[in-house]
Amino acid sequence: MLGMDEVYGTCTDRFAEVRSAFQENFRVAGEVGAAVAVSVDGVVAVDLWGGWTDAARTRPWQRDTLVNVWSTTKGVTALVAHLLVEAGRLDLDAPVAHYWPEFAAAGKEKVLVRHLLSHRSGLCGLRDPLTVEDLYDRESTTRRLAAAEPWWEPGSRSGYHALTYGFLVGEVIRRVTGLSTGRWLADHVTGPRGIDFAIGLPAAQDHRVAELLPLPTEAGTPVEQPPPGALHPAAMAALANPLVGPSEANSAAWRRADLPAANGHGTARAVAALYGMLAGGPGGLSGESVERVREGQGACTDLVLGPVVGPGTECGLGCWLSGDRGWYGPNPRAFGHDGLGGSFGLADPEAGIGVGYVMNGMGTRLVDDFRKRALVDAVYASL
Repeated sequence: MLGMDEVYGTCTDRFAEVRSAFQENFRVAGEVGAAVAVSVDGVVAVDLWGGWTDAARTRPWQRDTLVNVWSTTKGVTALVAHLLVEAGRLDLDAPVAHYWPEFAAAGKEKVLVRHLLSHRSGLCGLRDPLTVEDLYDRESTTRRLAAAEPWWEPGSRSGYHALTYGFLVGEVIRRVTGLSTGRWLADHVTGPRGIDFAIGLPAAQDHRVAELLPLPTEAGTPVEQPPPGALHPAAMAALANPLVGPSEANSAAWRRADLPAANGHGTARAVAALYGMLAGGPGGLSGESVERVREGQGACTDLVLGPVVGPGTECGLGCWLSGDRGWYGPNPRAFGHDGLGGSFGLADPEAGIGVGYVMNGMGTRLVDDFRKRALVDAVYASL
């Protein structure tokens, strides 16, 4: 039987602290199965994995194990959008309705593409009930979003678009290219570069997917909840309409769906490669595009996540900025995205790094999981 802290893969001597932190997460943080990777100027310096892919702990995590990374997917979807900008096919300052005419309904004619990428469109969720099955019907859900009235004045502040981000940005991508986000990504990025990441997973890959599991809450540590009455009405529409978790994400329907906000499946090595492209690494975005990705859209108390993350958070165009809180390390201009339960991708153009962490034991924090903090600190201690 594998030891609790037995990990596999490669790690250069320079990043020995990352290996130690990764092992420690198994010893003290209840890690079930996970992987972490660090790319430096496009070269893999860390590629580690360990633990189990199932609740019964009978199937060891392998080098090519895939897992749903939830909202870490959003940074990958943003990469697609910025590559289309570079190609001259998408203008972030154009009205969304320029590409998607039906979207102009209900006073949304002045909503810009940049508002979608920065969670500022006011469409964090729908007012009418939305089922999990509705998420699998792209045409119906995008039609409802096009007809919907914003919850607040678009462009004025952020309100995290937990699931609608993928339908909104994804529909613009589809109108521009004729392809889903996942299809365009596969054809133009992951396929040609051999990056093991998919939005909309083929059934033939199911045998490689780790089972998502709720991580047992630490003794004396309550599940994170916002204070009573603290939620903006839009927050419930964003976070609980519909409510999704491990049981939904473990289903075949979820894996096949076109959900560019939340159902990317990949390895840590793939996440590091894609966020390395966001950081301007080899084959990635140009320097001008990197600056565009991390162009702050205004710090504020997010209308959806505010009660949990507090005031002063700031979105760029597709990712969250590290800022003074150091969400993505000590460089305030680094950026990245967390996924529900603990996964994350990190891009630091100044350090030339992309970092990916994926796991199947889902923690209770909405953002900035304690396992993430340990790994980020170890990465920067190694630089």
